[in-house]
Amino acid sequence: QVQLAESGGGLVQAGGSLRLSCVVSGRTFSDYAMAWFRQAPGKERERVAAINWVGRNTRYADSVKGRFTISRDNVKNTLYLQMNELKPEDTAVYYCAIYPVVYYHETPDHWGQGTQVTVSS
Repeated sequence: QVQLAESGGGLVQAGGSLRLSCVVSGRTFSDYAMAWFRQAPGKERERVAAINWVGRNTRYADSVKGRFTISRDNVKNTLYLQMNELKPEDTAVYYCAIYPVVYYHETPDHWGQGTQVTVSS
């Protein structure tokens, strides 16, 4: 059974930083691409950042480029999202997701339960 467990969310002031973590079990973590998504109230879920199976290729939403960094530790089976210069519009529930392949060109097949990030102005 594949399980993804996010942590690291919370309340932060605008301009601050947070680091999200996602621990994966039940699948060989190093064989699959990963991503972070977010969903704000009343909005559709959007992909924030994605990373391939070895961490060599990444992709970011335009809204977070230069502020967020996705990374992975294939020894610890952990995905990270470093979020800097946070803005109120970054407020959302953040989800980690795992793809069924090495690149992030398909639809993830497993999701975490999400962690709330709230940025105050």
